[in-house]
Parts: sequence; C-alpha cells; structure tokens
Amino acid sequence: MSMQNEVHIVSAKMKTDEEGAYLGTVVFKLEGYQHPYELTLYSKRGKDWDYSLHYTSDSGGEEEMLKLDERLEADDDLFDTLLEAAQQAGETI
Repeated sequence: MSMQNEVHIVSAKMKTDEEGAYLGTVVFKLEGYQHPYELTLYSKRGKDWDYSLHYTSDSGGEEEMLKLDERLEADDDLFDTLLEAAQQAGETI
C-alpha cells in the first residue's frame, strides 16, 4: 500500500518568518487510527525539523496518540509525506 492511500491530508500550511524559520501545520487522517491529528512542524533553517502531535477537534485515547507518535519517529516516509504537504502549501509572511 502506498503512503498516499494510507494518509488523507485534511489541511496543510507552512509559513516562514523574516529570519527564515519555518512553522507549519498539517491536519491528517491515517488509516488504522480512529481520529484525525494535527502535526505542528518547526525548523530554523528548513533542514532539521521538530514536531508536536496534537488532537484535532476530537480527543482520542492516549494509547493511540502515543502509537502514532512512535510511528512518526520510526517511519521516515510518513513524516516526509506530512512535511511535504506543509511545504507545498507554504507561503512567506
């Protein structure tokens, strides 16, 4: 199964500030997970990325969120798919 079939991007955006730092968000639904999630992405130079995983409107179980967080850490393809969605939606502020 390809990553595109497994991930549904609900919304994505990326902004850069006057110092060149990037801040993005991606709301997505992933097959096998009950709730949609929001991933906030941050990078000072667009190379090394920090992220934070959040519930969207519905809070799911903590166990599911921890499972997804572990997957994001281990699955570079998934993380890259979400990062690319934000980068493609990018704008400069």
